[in-house]
Amino acid sequence: MAEGDKICGTVEKLIYQSNDSWYSVCDVCTDDNKSITVVGTMPYISVGEAIEAVGSWVTNKDYGRQFKVESYKKSLPKQKNSILRYLSSGAIKGIGAKIAQKIVSQYGEESFDVIANHPDWLVQINGISRKKAYEISNDFREKADVRELMTMSGGAITPNVAAKISKHWGRNALGIIKENPYILCSDNYGISFKRVDEIAFGLGITSDNEYRIDSGIKYALRVFASRDGHTYVKKDVLVDAVSKLLGIEPSKITAYLDNSDGIKGVSQMLIKNVPSVVLNSLYFAEMNIAKKLLQLNRGAVSFGDANVEYMVAELEGITGIKYASLQKKAIFEAVTNGVTVLTGGPGTGKTTVVRALLQIFGRLGVSCALCAPTGRAAKRMSEATQNEAKTIHRLLEVSTGNEYTTEPRFLRDQSNPLDEEVIIVDEASMIDVPLANSLVMAIKAGARLVLIGDVNQLPSVGEGNVLNDIISSECFTTVCLNEIFRQSKNSGIVVNAHKINNGIAPDLNEKFDDFFFVQRDDEQIPAYIAELCKSRLPKKYGITDGIQVITPTKKGGCGTQSLNFTLQAELNPQSPYKLEHTAGISRTFRVDDRIMQTKNNYNVEWHTETELGVSRGLGVFNGDIGKIIEINKTEQEISIDFAGRQVEYTFSDLDEIDLSYAITVHKSQGSEYPIVIIPISRGCPPMLLTRNLIYTAITRAEKLAILVGDKDVFYKMVENNQRVNRNTNLESFLKR
Repeated sequence: MAEGDKICGTVEKLIYQSNDSWYSVCDVCTDDNKSITVVGTMPYISVGEAIEAVGSWVTNKDYGRQFKVESYKKSLPKQKNSILRYLSSGAIKGIGAKIAQKIVSQYGEESFDVIANHPDWLVQINGISRKKAYEISNDFREKADVRELMTMSGGAITPNVAAKISKHWGRNALGIIKENPYILCSDNYGISFKRVDEIAFGLGITSDNEYRIDSGIKYALRVFASRDGHTYVKKDVLVDAVSKLLGIEPSKITAYLDNSDGIKGVSQMLIKNVPSVVLNSLYFAEMNIAKKLLQLNRGAVSFGDANVEYMVAELEGITGIKYASLQKKAIFEAVTNGVTVLTGGPGTGKTTVVRALLQIFGRLGVSCALCAPTGRAAKRMSEATQNEAKTIHRLLEVSTGNEYTTEPRFLRDQSNPLDEEVIIVDEASMIDVPLANSLVMAIKAGARLVLIGDVNQLPSVGEGNVLNDIISSECFTTVCLNEIFRQSKNSGIVVNAHKINNGIAPDLNEKFDDFFFVQRDDEQIPAYIAELCKSRLPKKYGITDGIQVITPTKKGGCGTQSLNFTLQAELNPQSPYKLEHTAGISRTFRVDDRIMQTKNNYNVEWHTETELGVSRGLGVFNGDIGKIIEINKTEQEISIDFAGRQVEYTFSDLDEIDLSYAITVHKSQGSEYPIVIIPISRGCPPMLLTRNLIYTAITRAEKLAILVGDKDVFYKMVENNQRVNRNTNLESFLKR
């Protein structure tokens, strides 16, 4: 057995196995009766299995000589004693040592065949009911399929994804993926194109394979949509990107686009007289949004002789509020029109308008629904108006979707529209094309839609530029509030945000109670921020949970990854009294950690305890912030509380969460926090040093904004009004 060659043997002992990365350490008895330690990524390896592994010898300073696996094959044991050891190891759910002994005693070397294909025979064994027999059989067969998929992919497919694939495609899953592994890089499975390429090349698929080109085109379109917000891509730009992704000539990409019978879900067309390529789902979503908005604007039910001016004057007398002329205009237009847009920066009285609208619509006997894209924005809207506000997902009644797709399913849609006659949406700049389409299609004919947002913030994280396109079309009445009201004129947050928005650099020496700039070099920023969070701010203001670090970037010394590591160590350090779990190589989650959901999960179940009992629901969404309340090593679960909604995550689902002591500005959209700390670093990528980014960050602060870093970088951000243009169709559809 030469170094770097092959070993063959039987797994004698499983020393360690990670449920996240499937890194395993086991003792193997080789065919020539030598005992060696084998290490590497080996999904579902179990005692008693025969293994054939290729790799190299390494020396561990603590454990000595080991065989490091690069690739391997394994098979179920064939001898009775080995079968007994395998079944006794707990590899199959429902089979322990006693049941294993009974099965092997009765069926011997046919035990695996009986478990897989004849579960009824297991009922003959004392202690196994019919129900348990089928549970054992299903677990055995599912794990066999999952194991094959994971082994075939070299660990690129996680157990969770492998189980999803197996359930979706059934016993044909392995054959389907071997024929076309590129189905794995769809949004449904979340595996990168690069990793799928590795699987495909291992299966002998060539670089110019049609499945590969087809998938590369779709993958690039999705990246342009999710990363850059484009709902269409110019053909030459797409061809160049796909050529670089696949490493093949652009002419082959062009030929495939032009000569194929059509790529499912993709179309070519002239957009603004330029050859372009679209994902059909986004193209038709923008078309539907435009059509429905125009219908709503034309078809709003009249309130007859309602005297809006009189009702506003009456409200002024009751509330003691003197509405500004633009606020009165906004109220009048929202009551009169089918679709109205209200924009304005902080302190300009948008919430005052909403409260007035609720009172007027109430007097008219008109039902209203308040909603926002995120949970925190909806909660803030509820508190400000003293009326219930829901997330858009909750308003539309998100339901258990197809588990094989990332798209949500809503119970409220065109065939089952919302009951309310007025829909008021806050933080509308955050709404992307798919969500906007779902929302407008669920609004009944004759109802009104009021969109409220700040167009100077960052655009939506997802596809499109919905609010800006609606305003730019000039098809709907838009009221822009621009007067800062008296109660906000002494706020440094409000005053400086408006200055920044107008391209005026704030005087950082001016004294405010709620806005501070602290000059620090890049290498000093993390430690200073940790000190602020741990001692200075809690001591002065008496709060800890309300402090949020918001940074432009994920990477670098002042990015979320580094800052979360630093802040976790300071704010929630390792303790013998707190359980923790390390996911993968370096991400450690600990009881009491603050975490954030990083992707929409429409199917996850949550529960909350109230005085009336336990209520249940579905869905945790990108940007939701929670706290780890329990880690259960036995059940391999982490329990997280999202503002009263408790969710259990298995260890294999932890790719959906991350620490949130520090979050990016993009992830902070739609939220406000009592205290916001913003690092301003020279190491930040230039593309992120923009005016609308720093404006968005500062306006996330309710009571206090602290900027820490370099003044020159801050001034450059204020000067830089560059915005990334998004290729979208909504404005054009509205103008037709």
